[in-house]
Amino acid sequence: MSILKDLQIRFKKGSILEQLIYINIAVFILTLIIGSFSGLFNSKPDFIVNWFALSSSLDTWITRPWTIITYGFFHDGFLHILFNCLWLYIFGRLFSDYFTPKQLLTFYLLGTVFGGIAYMLSYNFFPVFEGKLGAMVGASAGVSAIVIGIATYIPNYQLRFRFIGYIKVWHLAGFFILMDLIQLAGSNGGGHFSHLGGALFGFFYVSQASNKKLNIFGSLSNLFKRKQKPLRTVHKSKRRPAPQPKHVKPDKQQKIDDILDKISKSGYDTLSKEEKEFLFKQGK
Repeated sequence: MSILKDLQIRFKKGSILEQLIYINIAVFILTLIIGSFSGLFNSKPDFIVNWFALSSSLDTWITRPWTIITYGFFHDGFLHILFNCLWLYIFGRLFSDYFTPKQLLTFYLLGTVFGGIAYMLSYNFFPVFEGKLGAMVGASAGVSAIVIGIATYIPNYQLRFRFIGYIKVWHLAGFFILMDLIQLAGSNGGGHFSHLGGALFGFFYVSQASNKKLNIFGSLSNLFKRKQKPLRTVHKSKRRPAPQPKHVKPDKQQKIDDILDKISKSGYDTLSKEEKEFLFKQGK
């Protein structure tokens, strides 16, 4: 129980990036456990995954609309989740240095949605997938949105890899895109289409935020617009106006003169209480 409490505390205190990784790992372990127990009853071990995976059939998706999001938290095998979480951690940390946690979550979720749309469209448009039915899982589309988004924002930023050295972010992003493009007609062509869907979302989202002329995503761009106070324009004048002397009102000055004359003629003791208070205030 102490381990569960410790994990719960770490999850609550963790960043959005860490929480996304924790959720993916937890879901993966949970599916393994459920699959193991279902095997004891001779039932299909992957029935849970099929319920949350994204089907290439539009008819199936209409009956399971939640799968456009949930497929991004399930994985097919240890290496699948390992590499997705690894790239999510590396580029997610870099992304967090320039954008907010809310924007990171937005990229992950909307990148997943756009990747899912690209996946279903590819199966229902290209002849190579005709007569085939597939189901997709994995965080790759959401991760692609983050990778391409930050590469669009800071293309010349360099990441250091052990045994390799420094590599520019846009070089890595270009390599990922190239690998997807050359495998579109392969056995996992739909999955690569989903990667490109997430990547296109990341690219156009950042471009829209950087270019006010684009208005592709409308109000979504407001997530990238940091609230800034309008700058004030300060005009410097060559000549400084001379300080204006403080003038005493004529009636006050006249009253002071009358009191001073009275003092010079009759002495200070002859002044009334009001005259003394008035003179004391003016003396301050």
